[in-house]
Amino acid sequence: MRLCPPFVAALSTSVMIGCSAGPDFERPDRPSATRYTAEPLALQTTAAPGPGGAAQTFVPEMDIPGEWWTLFQSPQLDVLVKEALRANPDIEAAQAALRQSRQLLFAQQGSLFPTLSANALGQQQLASAAASGLTGDSTMYGVTSGSLNIAYSPDVFGGVRRAVESRAALAEFQRFELEAAYLSLSANVVVAAINVASLQAQIDATRDIIRIVGDSLRVVRLQLDLGGASAADVLAQEAILAQIQATLPPLQKQLALQRNQLMRLLGRSPDQDRGETFDLAKLKLPTELPVSLPSQLVEQRPDVRAAEAQLRAASADIGVAVANQMPQFTITAALGLTSAGISSLFVPGSGIWSVGLGIAQTLFDGGRLDSQRKAAIAAYERAAAQYRGVVLSAFQDVANALRSLQIDAEALRVQVAAEQTAAASLRLAEQQYQLGGVNYLILLNAQQTYQTAVINRLRAQATRYSDTAALFQALGGGWWNRRDVDPKSMGEPSRFSLPPIQDIKLPRAGR
Repeated sequence: MRLCPPFVAALSTSVMIGCSAGPDFERPDRPSATRYTAEPLALQTTAAPGPGGAAQTFVPEMDIPGEWWTLFQSPQLDVLVKEALRANPDIEAAQAALRQSRQLLFAQQGSLFPTLSANALGQQQLASAAASGLTGDSTMYGVTSGSLNIAYSPDVFGGVRRAVESRAALAEFQRFELEAAYLSLSANVVVAAINVASLQAQIDATRDIIRIVGDSLRVVRLQLDLGGASAADVLAQEAILAQIQATLPPLQKQLALQRNQLMRLLGRSPDQDRGETFDLAKLKLPTELPVSLPSQLVEQRPDVRAAEAQLRAASADIGVAVANQMPQFTITAALGLTSAGISSLFVPGSGIWSVGLGIAQTLFDGGRLDSQRKAAIAAYERAAAQYRGVVLSAFQDVANALRSLQIDAEALRVQVAAEQTAAASLRLAEQQYQLGGVNYLILLNAQQTYQTAVINRLRAQATRYSDTAALFQALGGGWWNRRDVDPKSMGEPSRFSLPPIQDIKLPRAGR
């Protein structure tokens, strides 16, 4: 087939310049919102006396440290977070998924280049004279050949480029999935450690209350012997002691389950618990907290960036589907030698070559390619809706954390005041009861009130620490400032002279 010069020129121009079918991806517009709540929040929380009661100030646009958990100033906590990031199997799985996605990207990039293959053949064959209708002996002959073959499919309409773009976006997705795994794991370890410290403090406080109530029981029994109390008073005191003792096993159960959860996060089995302890009173509450603008949040949150990468992949897939509807070109070439034997393989006249150009265009497929294009468009619309949903969830997380920090600070202040009042009331009731100034019901009520106040105060303290960790997680955790892992690390191509995706410039689609 002879190709007319204009056609050859047009084809050559298309191959050299190229175009990318389908839409060029444009990042979603940044949110225009300037705050996360309907009304402005106070820039500082209330303060309360005692551990965990410091006032916290919200600093707009403050940068977030990569190792944000160190702000709690707990060396034991720092060690556990580092261990978890090193040994947790979920992190290993996310790292492997990123490596897999990168290798798939490199494999897709290979489609942009020609394929070069080498073939060699040595064959000895006996030709039967009888089979050919001739007389005489059969003839034996040999065929020896060797060739280099090149096959290339010019990416005239950019379908391969769009496929590479899609794979690059999926690799970016896996990268931010890994960052999200780092963030989630570190936050979960911090919260688990806080819960362990809180439950241990509640257990210690409950044991102290049991001791106090036990002392009161001994006093009541002594008064019964002296005639100053009734058997009903003794039974009532024994009942309240039993009730308080009954609250201890559930706390111990929660502590055991929380420690098992912590071991899972650390990549250990429960029998490998080394007994690490945390003192709730020794944790330092960060007094300056960052508050990023909504327009910054979409850059900081790993899940938002992952959703954006999925949106980009879906956009590129539209281009792949459109390109599949276009003519497909194939260029082949071969250069080699052939002869009757190895000894004559390199003699003059043994060379062979071939060059070919193929063009294929689907004329009828029952609407398959068009339906695939429409399906790709629907997938993009779905990814766009999912992206908007992830952004809204991110705003919700930050708003929830900010609200919680404001309210929990006030709750702790109230709980501390309630505990101080309950402690003073219990001391007074014990003194008056020993002197006979109040009846026994007042003492019982004071003991129950004090027990409840202590437990509530400890829980309010732990909640402030947990909500602080939740805010750092909601804001993205400062992965861009991490020092243990390069946030720009995306792996390297595993084959010589295959350029990474950032070095392959995709031309804009023809209009």
